[in-house]
Amino acid sequence: MKIAFSKISGTPRYSLYTKWLESFQTIVPFDCSQVSLNEAIEELSSCNGLVLTGGEDIHPGKFGKEYELSRCEIDETRDTLEFALIEKAMELKIPILAICRGLQLANVYFGGSLIIDIPQDVPNSFEHRRLNDTDSIHTISVEPGSLLKKICGTFDGFINSAHHQSIDVVAETLMVSSKSEDGIIESIEFKDYSNAPFFLGVQWHPERMEYSSPFSGKIAEHFLFEVASHTLLFSK
Repeated sequence: MKIAFSKISGTPRYSLYTKWLESFQTIVPFDCSQVSLNEAIEELSSCNGLVLTGGEDIHPGKFGKEYELSRCEIDETRDTLEFALIEKAMELKIPILAICRGLQLANVYFGGSLIIDIPQDVPNSFEHRRLNDTDSIHTISVEPGSLLKKICGTFDGFINSAHHQSIDVVAETLMVSSKSEDGIIESIEFKDYSNAPFFLGVQWHPERMEYSSPFSGKIAEHFLFEVASHTLLFSK
């Protein structure tokens, strides 16, 4: 199974995305960040899954907060690439898994917005950032009836955390499937899958958690199931 990743190079942590999925199934990974935009889009047509990985902040101009640019660390080239990848994946109905930055970018792509900085903008919030090169840890509550509940089989549990931004306004086509106890949105999914591919966005990093956690291993297994299903469907 060939899976496109928006970025899996640059630091050792990026290699953990492929290691995580390959622990459950043999895959052929493709790093979209290592080729031109046109080549990445062309290559995506031969893939059966897309993973949007973590990284820098999204340009605040993408969601109407240009005035907040000084509080962001951005990569506009990557923004452009990933917006195009989502557009093409939706056209091809390729399963999409969005992680950390990926969740935030997907929400912005579909019309939502972001909180610029949790510590400054959300009073009494937990620590969600990575400190001293270590992920923070906190609990989440999962919405009954959500796709996330179906996948993970639990209503609550611990996840890791390494972000300073988060979802503010949720895109109209999306729904919240989990939150932390301080109200920060931790995962999103489509409200209606009747004419849409599989999509799940998680704010945590399942690739850096114990695979035995339902918020890591079960997500990998289900995403790979969706990729395999897409592979069979479009190989006929």
